[in-house]
This record gives sequence, C-alpha cells and structure tokens, in this order.
Amino acid sequence: MEDHLNSKGLCQVCREELTTIHAEAAPGLEIFVCEKCLESAKQNFIWICVHCGNVFIRPKSLVLKRLSDPGLKQAYKQCEDLQIIQGIDRCIECHPEEIVEYVAAAKNEKSGGHC
Repeated sequence: MEDHLNSKGLCQVCREELTTIHAEAAPGLEIFVCEKCLESAKQNFIWICVHCGNVFIRPKSLVLKRLSDPGLKQAYKQCEDLQIIQGIDRCIECHPEEIVEYVAAAKNEKSGGHC
C-alpha cells in the first residue's frame, strides 16, 4: 500500500472515509483503504470484488477453521499475521452462476469425476 498526498479516494472497504492510502490492484485500478480498515485486516481477511466492488470481511480464525483444502489452508495460515486485503475477480453477488459452476466442478474433481 502506498500513501501519496496527490491521490485521494474513498475507502473501498468501509466507504466512509477519504484516504490517500492505496494500491494498484490491476493496471489503472487503484484500491483505496483507510487506516481503520487496514487495522481491521489484522484480525480479518478482507476480499474486494474488482468487478462489482462488493466487500467480504471474515474473521481469520473462522476462515482457517472452515477451510478443507490443505494447500489453501496452509497458504492462509502463513498469512495469518499479515494485513491482507485481496482483490477477487468475481463474487457470488455479481456472478452467482459462475461461482456455483466452479464449486460444482471442484467437488466433481475431488470425487474423481463420479456422480
């Protein structure tokens, strides 16, 4: 995250505070996050859908407890002490059919392709 006085925007997590703290999520796409929300990222995983702007905040302990994929669980455990606000391509709100298809395919792959 960078803090530049010449660039100011509304925090995309709480949508309440103007801030200069931002990062470039993709070329030309800046994500602004206020200090309060950055502090919240110590105890929570925060995901921002870069397609629709929806924000998902979940306690780190709950996410780690519910993960079943060992590789993903290990990756998130390694980030447990970091402040991470992650951009996601799509979410259940803006692309529900794609998320349902992805979950179904992942379950099918896990069961070896059998019904």
